Amino acid sequence: MARLEAAVGPLELAPLYLTEPVSPIPQPPYLNSVALGACELAAPDLLALMQQVESQLGRDRERPQAARTLDLDLLLLGDEVRQGAPPLLPHPRMRERRFVLAPLCDVAPEWRIPPDGATARELLHRLPERPWARRLPEPLRPAPTDPVRRP
Repeated sequence: MARLEAAVGPLELAPLYLTEPVSPIPQPPYLNSVALGACELAAPDLLALMQQVESQLGRDRERPQAARTLDLDLLLLGDEVRQGAPPLLPHPRMRERRFVLAPLCDVAPEWRIPPDGATARELLHRLPERPWARRLPEPLRPAPTDPVRRP
């Protein structure tokens, strides 16, 4: 996170979750979380920065849906809606993913997500129990830094 914080400023991190993979390729559970921050970058520039961090940390994009060491997704950028060219906003599958919505609810449960304005909490409660996401104990996550503006 330090690399992203150096470029965009302080990030508020949600707790870590151990989550069931959604890939058809057999693989072990993942660790997932959400970071909330405020920045002035345009969506394509922020996505490029995130992909640069992934690459610097050894991300390999050879096989889609394969197990990976790191996957940074741009989920939301305020209430911006983008269709067509990447990045699509909000992330097109975030509303279907417990591993996204559960940690998002830890840092911004009332965030209204376009296009209908449903909150993260409302969307999480609509999901089935599988694939599962289990919050890990707090000592596993880094200590928070400066507070971040919330939506």
